Amino acid sequence: MRVGGKHTARAAILLLLSAWLTGISCLYGQEGARPLNRILLIYDASNSMNARWQSASKMAISKRLISEIIDSLSTVPDVQLALRAYGHQSPYPPLDCGDSRLEVPFSSGNGKKIIQVIKGLTPKGATPIAYSLTEAAKDFPPCENCRNLIILVTDGIEECGGDACEASRILQRQGIALKPFIIGIGKDFSNEFQCVGEYFDASDERDFVRAFEIVISQALNNTTAQVNLLDADGSPTVTNLNMTFYDHVSGRVEYNYVHTLNYYGRPDTLTLDPLHVYDLVVHTLPPLRLDSVVVRTGRHNVIAMPAAQGDLQVSMKGSRAAQTENTPCVLRKSGSTEIVSVQYINTKNRYLTGMYDLDILTMPPVSLKGIRISPNKTTNVEMPMSGILVFRRNGAGYGTLYSLDSTGAQTLIHGFSEDKTSESLYLRPGTYRVVYRSRYNLRASATREKTFTLEPGATVDVNL
Repeated sequence: MRVGGKHTARAAILLLLSAWLTGISCLYGQEGARPLNRILLIYDASNSMNARWQSASKMAISKRLISEIIDSLSTVPDVQLALRAYGHQSPYPPLDCGDSRLEVPFSSGNGKKIIQVIKGLTPKGATPIAYSLTEAAKDFPPCENCRNLIILVTDGIEECGGDACEASRILQRQGIALKPFIIGIGKDFSNEFQCVGEYFDASDERDFVRAFEIVISQALNNTTAQVNLLDADGSPTVTNLNMTFYDHVSGRVEYNYVHTLNYYGRPDTLTLDPLHVYDLVVHTLPPLRLDSVVVRTGRHNVIAMPAAQGDLQVSMKGSRAAQTENTPCVLRKSGSTEIVSVQYINTKNRYLTGMYDLDILTMPPVSLKGIRISPNKTTNVEMPMSGILVFRRNGAGYGTLYSLDSTGAQTLIHGFSEDKTSESLYLRPGTYRVVYRSRYNLRASATREKTFTLEPGATVDVNL
């Protein structure tokens, strides 16, 4: 195609928009309402745009090409446009670092107005890019179902000492706009703008049109991906897990998908917005996390994560099992204090393979170190059947229960109620001691104690 010919830029963008209209239903059709795509053009009208570039001035060429592109975009459904310009109000010198203004706000059918305003701009002043990005936060009215995009067209870098990188990060962190696109005219400013957004170098008119083609394609086209959850053999057979895609900068949830294998036994295809950099969390126990996931437009993206799993069964057999089934079992990664999961006796849970520590909160509790969860296997932890202690006393008093180890050392495990005259406790088999004194006998020598051994399934009656 001949760059500079009539409707060249417009024709290129129209081809992309046709592809977008064909594929957009795949991205949003199942969810219902499609989002409104709001594109804010931040246009450099500073003094340096008077310089010659190819066949005319930078301003003259960019005005013509951008006007063609705006004309193409203005009739596309679910797209609204707005125009902010800078460097066009105050002559340089002096340096006016507040010279930035929203010239045309967002609305439907405002393409002709934007073109008219662009044609009337006269390059005059400075290049306050950071200030323009900061002010752009006010240009997007509140909207519940909008994708807010910024395209910055400039022939220079920040002149007013502002931090354009931080201004861009704030826009993204606050969820006001996605990562900006920057089209640099006449010179490669990629080093200066790589922290601001996605930069495209337009060294000539052909590159300028091509840059806009890529930007519009990324802004409006969807892309596909699949998540391969790998088993112990490296095959993508793990499935039926919820996956959450977060925006990497703002931390907001963008998608929740329950992973599935399609009819061919392959991970199902997902449709994702390519403008986000994602943090992906797969909700295994413990969760799997992959940060800074980039999906590319125009290709099928494959995201792979090792996710081999096995089962842990904690059980108690016998007549006491029903009474202890609500006993929590706290699982941690070996050597860590962070809780992975709480499951209960006589349940089975699935975990990532690895080494774990397990605290079974019976009375007294049991701590098991170095439990191995192996892929596609069940690790069994079986508890002996509990026994019952029935503690009776004639009146109110002060009683405590201790467990005894093989050396006779005692460990406090329970304090009895001061007001009750009878209590029953489920205890693990073992040796115990009850120590008690009546509330009404004020002599320490009136303390009574009894040591007993509790067998699995047995009941011991202690009466003091």
